[in-house]
Amino acid sequence: MEKMSFKLALACAAFASLTAAPAYAQVVKIDGSSTVFPPTEGVAEDFQKMKKGAMKVTVGISGTGGGFKKFCRGETDISNASRPILKAEMDACKAAGVEYFELPVGFDALTVVVNPKNTFLKQLSVAELKMMWEPAAQGKITSWKQVNPAFPDAPLKLYGAGSDSGTFDYFTEAINGKAKASRGDYAATEDDHVTVKGVAGDVNAIGYLGFAYYAENQSTLKALPIVEKAGKPAVAPNEQNVINGSYQPLARPIFIYVNSKSLERPEVKEFVAFYMKEGSRIMKEVKYVPLPANAYKNNEEHLAKGKRGTVFGGVAEVGVTIEELQKREAKL
Repeated sequence: MEKMSFKLALACAAFASLTAAPAYAQVVKIDGSSTVFPPTEGVAEDFQKMKKGAMKVTVGISGTGGGFKKFCRGETDISNASRPILKAEMDACKAAGVEYFELPVGFDALTVVVNPKNTFLKQLSVAELKMMWEPAAQGKITSWKQVNPAFPDAPLKLYGAGSDSGTFDYFTEAINGKAKASRGDYAATEDDHVTVKGVAGDVNAIGYLGFAYYAENQSTLKALPIVEKAGKPAVAPNEQNVINGSYQPLARPIFIYVNSKSLERPEVKEFVAFYMKEGSRIMKEVKYVPLPANAYKNNEEHLAKGKRGTVFGGVAEVGVTIEELQKREAKL
């Protein structure tokens, strides 16, 4: 009787594994940037509807850096990234035998936001932003008046991205001149919704986040035009200014990175193909700037020809335009 029970248990376990395997194999696992979450989530929703529930796509938010940690351990199929992969991450992937395709999917206008009731701010310069955010400002620059004598003597409340965020890396590089160089005494988060809530609830607050989160919350946030250099005009974050290259230094490409081994699975291959086909439409829906149609075609060609790797050399560069990005990707 005991032998029969043991055999029966083995049979049941084998049957369960057989029936469970197809369901598990149909899951596409994605994690990473909160900035790239809106378009990727939009693509995932449409893809799952098209497949009528036969395939599942999970999209997490752990920040670009957190996403790459999982990706380079082989825990995810696709990594959302609001900056290019860095040298240390490239080394981690290489050590783990993870090869990848770098696919630019759109452009974001990293947006500086304040409370709509703020009456003294019409624009800000890169120099003023640096005064607020550089490491030397920690514990010292605590009032708006210290940033600019024309501003009121009101407490300066800062909200921004956490250290695992690609937005943090890009903003600190663009504003402070070095990635990850920032004061630490501010409300840091990997979730842009936290910044939205913080700035919306405090008239003296300022924060930075992806444009989609501002666009989604325009009734509770005010976006500031940015002056890149003295003598230049203030430029607002919008699609036209990203396309013409005038919104600097806070316009940036956004990416998905695809594990080449995962791409051998039909569900991952189908999802990525769907992303390249529908990405432009969904970028517009979530208020990001889509790439030109031939950029998505270039991505498809890279996938078909097995062109793995990155065109950025492991650094989070600032000031790359759509035109420059396309030239680089064409040479991959």
